[in-house]
Amino acid sequence: MSININLLPWREARREKQTRAFYGVVLLMLLTGGALAYAVSYVYQQQLVAQQQRNAYITTYIERLNREIADVKRYQSDAEQLGEQLRLFQTLHSERIHTVQLFNDLAASVAQGVVYQRLSRSGERISLSAIAGNERQVSEQLRQIASMPGLGVPVLSEVAGGQNGSERAFQFEVVQSADTAAAEEAGP
Repeated sequence: MSININLLPWREARREKQTRAFYGVVLLMLLTGGALAYAVSYVYQQQLVAQQQRNAYITTYIERLNREIADVKRYQSDAEQLGEQLRLFQTLHSERIHTVQLFNDLAASVAQGVVYQRLSRSGERISLSAIAGNERQVSEQLRQIASMPGLGVPVLSEVAGGQNGSERAFQFEVVQSADTAAAEEAGP
């Protein structure tokens, strides 16, 4: 006796069940993959937003530092200009003191009968023209100049007869000592 069992419907049912399970697993994997991709994308997006915020903060900080650097450069430029002005004022002040000291020394050294006609200055070298009543007064004037602490030894360059026969016109050069004027400036 032989029994014929038809397993075809059972196989087909099992195959259909396996196919549905396969499609369910594939669908589950697709949904899981999509969710995972969304989660990774969300994390990356949050990191991107955080990095953009850090970049914006750094950019504003750099701009602030650039403004501060520009201010510092402007302050340095102003300080340099003020330094130049201060040096100029100090030079002018020193020149003023030298000039006052020169005139004080010349006024203190004038011999009787000598009249200064012209004075010119080039640095520390002073050229003078004067008229004296006689040659003795010329010599006395040169000795008086040499005895002044702020002036060097005079160098006589010319002696000529004046407009009337007894007068002597003479020219000489002398160097003004800067140390004496600076010492007198610091002293009082």
